[in-house]
Amino acid sequence: MRRLACCLTALVLAACASQPSDDAPFLPSEAEFAQLFPQRIAFYDHAGFVAAVQATPGFASRGNPQQRRQEMAAFLAQIAHESDQLRAQREYNRAAWDHYCRRGPGEDCAPGQQYYGRGPIQLSWNYQYLAAGRALGLDLWSDPDLVARDSRVAWRTALWYWMNQTGPSDRSAHAALQAGAGFGATTRAINGVLECDKGEGSQGWRQQASRVAFYQRATALFGVEPLGPLHC
Repeated sequence: MRRLACCLTALVLAACASQPSDDAPFLPSEAEFAQLFPQRIAFYDHAGFVAAVQATPGFASRGNPQQRRQEMAAFLAQIAHESDQLRAQREYNRAAWDHYCRRGPGEDCAPGQQYYGRGPIQLSWNYQYLAAGRALGLDLWSDPDLVARDSRVAWRTALWYWMNQTGPSDRSAHAALQAGAGFGATTRAINGVLECDKGEGSQGWRQQASRVAFYQRATALFGVEPLGPLHC
């Protein structure tokens, strides 16, 4: 009888260990990741992505399972557009590489460094690298290219922006989804100045359409409905 009780206890513990905790993020499998990004470069590996997600409290881990999947789909759609389907490690337009230095009270640029777009969300500008580095415990102001050399750092900067930065919006992409504002609100937080409130058929509208199309693909793969409004 005692042996049976021990066996039952072991089975219960094993079952509990296999269940996700209440705050566990939704994570696409490696196969799903590959299906969404079949042409991604090796730098954007699934392992680095998973490690960064697990190091970001609150991301895709709040609300019910549908909300968690919707946030993951929205994030992947936005970085897909920003990074050319995870093929851009560094900004393609080299002519613009030296154009991201803002100087002013408390702001400057490290000698010899350039702050062009890098990583999944194409982190740009000296003040953004400074803020991201401080949040992550890294010196990205002095060494911005670390974002293009270390996969986990690249992913973490993208998630840092998603969780914290508002861009031209009044809230971050993460906060917008938590409030039920829809996918379009995440676009406003990332590139609202150039894309939001533009007429249908404009370049901004077409760029939004690219983001929306990927979001619809990702939500379909994850088995959830897209969260609208889809355009900002």
